[in-house]
Amino acid sequence: MKRRSILMGIAAAGAVPVVASCSSGSDTAQANAAGLSESSGHIKEGTAITEVFGNGQRLTAVALKYDTTIDRSKVSMSSFKVADRTVTNVYTNTSAAKAGHGTDGEYVIIELSPADKAAAVYEDSFTNPTTSSSSSQQQPSGQPSGPPSGSASGKKGGGMSSGATLKKAVATVTQTGTVTTTGGTAYAASSGSVKTSKVVNLVVDDFHQGLKYKDADTGQSIQYNLFVPKDYDANKSYPMVLFMHDAGTVSSNPLITLTQGLGAVIWAMPSEQAKRECFVLAPQFTGESDEGSDGNATALKTIKGLVDSVTGKYAGIDTDRLYTTGQSGGAMTSIALDFTYPDLFAASFLVAGQWGDLDKVKPLAKQNIWAVVSQGDETAYPGMTGIMDTLAKQGAKISRAVWDGQLTPSEFAPLAAEVRAKNTPINFTPLKKGTVVWPGLAESSVDNHICTWRAAYTVEGIRDWLFQQKK
Repeated sequence: MKRRSILMGIAAAGAVPVVASCSSGSDTAQANAAGLSESSGHIKEGTAITEVFGNGQRLTAVALKYDTTIDRSKVSMSSFKVADRTVTNVYTNTSAAKAGHGTDGEYVIIELSPADKAAAVYEDSFTNPTTSSSSSQQQPSGQPSGPPSGSASGKKGGGMSSGATLKKAVATVTQTGTVTTTGGTAYAASSGSVKTSKVVNLVVDDFHQGLKYKDADTGQSIQYNLFVPKDYDANKSYPMVLFMHDAGTVSSNPLITLTQGLGAVIWAMPSEQAKRECFVLAPQFTGESDEGSDGNATALKTIKGLVDSVTGKYAGIDTDRLYTTGQSGGAMTSIALDFTYPDLFAASFLVAGQWGDLDKVKPLAKQNIWAVVSQGDETAYPGMTGIMDTLAKQGAKISRAVWDGQLTPSEFAPLAAEVRAKNTPINFTPLKKGTVVWPGLAESSVDNHICTWRAAYTVEGIRDWLFQQKK
């Protein structure tokens, strides 16, 4: 069976649960008698390292800083236990950073399985359902099945109140085996544990966080996060991606949009920036009044004002290469911006979106659009199909293809390339019903809806296509 693209980066195969118990007092005494030093006093600090995946931010490593350089050949997975976690790799490094392999340094890096339940930093009713829907075939407790089919904007298609929160990223580590310095000193196993006191949030920390824009005309304010390319040069030209989250993650915490999934952070990842430097603008909406997914003119004007404000501040942003993307309610807002300000964006990447009033969407027939929905989404799939049929009647050239939602990024690549080769301005690629929902969730409309964006943002070919578009 194919690995799901949404699990990319989760090294489930070969993960080794480390269950060695803490050393007893007699063990420590024997170690000291043998000339070994107990480790706990030699660990100066612990740092938790987090990453964002399709199902949210997760704690994926711990960096322990020792008081001297540790011999990379003398550490192993059996030397450490992390409470409630599965250790997948252990090595040394010169900084509190993942590297995948060892180099002599003061830091011991303990990599952890992102699949662990305790890995979750970002949580909502769907990333950590209280009931296993795979066994009960029911919705997570209290979750609706989706919006009524006659919903005007479709914003409720992902507007379920999911109680999105961020936990403190913290881990408790015990050294259960001997660690040896490059000078030959052996630090014995310790009966004490170390709790991390620092946090490094990969990619998320690279954003300017919690900024605030107030529109002079509407009086509305928006919190937002902005990624600026590392070596920004005002004399160079950069595209900018606007990402708008789903209505289920409305929050007063501006970091929710960065941690709920890949929609914002994927564009700012080092591998992506190495291919195409770009700005990433990720607003955090707090409720219906500012998200614009119902076509609210005031909210849409405020969002456009935010875009104009950022492009006005950074001379290097190319206004002919502005792109919008969003999931569910965020896709609705993108659609509303597209027909309200048809000359604003060079292209739109719409994920799990729809619109009820098809007369409104007719201006999109002259725009560049790539839309992804799940066939198992009983609202967004017929809704987006209706949009595509409407645009086709307006003379738009559209390429359509149905994809398996379980594919890995590399398996998606030739399919995306095949669609791109048709060189149509609009592309519609539904994900086949029965291939989208993650294990542990029900094969239901709402879970198909949510799992759509867990797959869609992993498709590199769509990201490549987006950046090729220009006004």
